[in-house]
Amino acid sequence: MHTLQPKHTKLKPEEVEQLVKKLNTSISQLPKIKQTDACVPEGCARGDIIRIERKISDGKIREYFRVVI
Repeated sequence: MHTLQPKHTKLKPEEVEQLVKKLNTSISQLPKIKQTDACVPEGCARGDIIRIERKISDGKIREYFRVVI
């Protein structure tokens, strides 16, 4: 992983349930990321949810979520 690349982690099934409830959405409505993308952690399959942690200018971390297609 490159130092400038944001941290990508695969969510556990219980974390996915909490996320769907928190965002009041469905998995199919989340933004997509291809399984072949270099940022996707190894062992991810189609339908897995990835958390992306990006640092913003004031030093805080923002979380973004993508579903693997």
